[in-house]
Amino acid sequence: MFFSAPQAAESELVYDWNEIARKGRIIPPSVQFLDETLRDGLQNPSVVDPSIDDKIRLVHLMDQLGIHEADIGLPGSSQRAFDDCLRLCREVADSRLRLRVSTAGRTVVSDITPMIELSQRAGIPIFVYAFVGSSPIRALAEDWDLDRIKRYSAAAIDVAVKAGLQVAYVTEDTTRSRPEVLAELFRLAIDHGASRLCLCDTVGHSTPDGVANLIAFTRSIIAGMGAKVEIDWHGHNDRGLGLVNAIYALEHGADRVHATALGIGERVGNAPMELILLNLKLLGLLDQDLTHLLEYCEVTARAVGWKVPINYPLVGADAFRTATGVHAAAIIKAQSKGDAWLADRIYSGVPAGMFGRQQEICIGYMSGASNVAYWLRSRGIEPREPLVKAILARAKETSHILTDDEILSVVRAQSDSTQPAAAC
Repeated sequence: MFFSAPQAAESELVYDWNEIARKGRIIPPSVQFLDETLRDGLQNPSVVDPSIDDKIRLVHLMDQLGIHEADIGLPGSSQRAFDDCLRLCREVADSRLRLRVSTAGRTVVSDITPMIELSQRAGIPIFVYAFVGSSPIRALAEDWDLDRIKRYSAAAIDVAVKAGLQVAYVTEDTTRSRPEVLAELFRLAIDHGASRLCLCDTVGHSTPDGVANLIAFTRSIIAGMGAKVEIDWHGHNDRGLGLVNAIYALEHGADRVHATALGIGERVGNAPMELILLNLKLLGLLDQDLTHLLEYCEVTARAVGWKVPINYPLVGADAFRTATGVHAAAIIKAQSKGDAWLADRIYSGVPAGMFGRQQEICIGYMSGASNVAYWLRSRGIEPREPLVKAILARAKETSHILTDDEILSVVRAQSDSTQPAAAC
């Protein structure tokens, strides 16, 4: 039996196999998102450091999207980095944004002290993300031993905590680190006052099983100490698993996931923030308005000089565009019913309108007459049969989607051919 959307519940129109024997626990509403665009995102070798105005705009968009915290940079890395971090902190304070601020640095005191100064001068609390490599492969390359890592970690955490700042202890390359080493480092960090442990898939090594195993291990360490410490997941995308790993992390007990706009970051990048939010929204796990998600991505791309792939989900030029006759005809039929809900879903697993976009119908070599008629009507041109046939014939002769100029040239030619001949 078939229904129209206004007369039927969504569950009657879309049978959702995703919900059958769904793996993992339901993600609680308390989960949080930390935006790494202005820190890890800017470590991509092909991007440019945005202007401070663009950084401010991005901070406001993060706040509008309901992102909880932003890592705004490495204030100990240069004077410019410190100045930009200070300006952003003051913007957050002056604009009374809900967005909280964090900064990152190595587990060395000289990286922590600029964060303390930043907090004092801006007059707002700053969450310290102090990182150190924990894997045996990193230790070998750096000539580190565990005692050295523990000594430096303790000193860095102590300085921040003494200054009244909260600390997240970040073990780089956690997903390739030995459990006995992680256990010692986690216990030390908690004993010295760290309130978060950040698990890092620094080189994109992990699979979803690895995510589940590592979070279960970390939770057992925390529970064994009777501590109230939360878990962050920070994942990269080298295997193409950044998005699914982030969702797995939330399902298996991470309290917060890190991500960047468009997934920009070291090498192939990080988990993409917009796609995490999109998927959780479609799973019914987020309530916030995400219509600014497109702008967030577009501002980021422009600010860092990033070219968005044409087929990128949500943001790419082809994300909601079709030139196929059968697909276009179905969308047009739904629109003719006055049913925007149906038109936005009949050939799209992501409702464009929910995220500030709309379905687009083009004309190409796989199009039908309905594509042409729709294109013409949407521009106030009467879809007369000779004109429709002429445009369709032109499309079938080409190897690409017709541009607006190409279509309009056919429209003009048809118009000229129907004009009466001038009198002698």
